[in-house]
Amino acid sequence: MGREDREDIKGKVLRLKDLVAYQDGSIASRMIVNSKAGSITLFSFDRDEGISEHTAPFDAVATILDGECEIRLSGVVHLLKEGETIIMPAHAPHALTALTPFKMILVMIKA
Repeated sequence: MGREDREDIKGKVLRLKDLVAYQDGSIASRMIVNSKAGSITLFSFDRDEGISEHTAPFDAVATILDGECEIRLSGVVHLLKEGETIIMPAHAPHALTALTPFKMILVMIKA
């Protein structure tokens, strides 16, 4: 989604989980806000898809919009489902696996 597409959604009522579609056997994403202060990105994961362990230089807030996933944060496994949120501190190792097809919103705070 380009900058123009992000401008098109400003000032509108949005149903976030409808802004990114599931794709068989893959992960899809759609950035809806991108600024110096941070970003907001929507993700969809097909079952058994995931992101391997990594770190990020900023705090990140993940909220599950649909389905269920496993997030491993600093070695601790957390099972999350629709409506639940986890805050991942900057530099904390984390990984994610889809237990079912699931969607999430990821808010990255840079400032």
